[in-house]
Amino acid sequence: MRILPALWARGNPKEPVPFQEILPLKLRPFVSGKGDKTSNVCCLYEMSLVFGCLKENEFKESACGREIKSFQECFTNYNKQKYITKEREAKGILTPGEKRLPYRQLNKLLRMYPNEK
Repeated sequence: MRILPALWARGNPKEPVPFQEILPLKLRPFVSGKGDKTSNVCCLYEMSLVFGCLKENEFKESACGREIKSFQECFTNYNKQKYITKEREAKGILTPGEKRLPYRQLNKLLRMYPNEK
């Protein structure tokens, strides 16, 4: 065990350091939408099944009809869900029980409950 690093370390200050408020401690009344742009990958499992089937059958689409159909169904369901959520966001409808709210819904909540001055 080395003792020198423990001896060089600083001890706790005897007097507490006072807090200096440089900027006011309050939330902004809005949230920017920059961080909301996520790359959402859909139907990855179905896509891998299609590519695996095409590789096994030397890229003949006629042999992989079932996998291609399941991938297309998954993609259409994803597009429908994406369209519905986009409409909800545009209307400003709050989704109950949602863990990750889009920035528009967060801005609506922040407008409903403003900061006290």
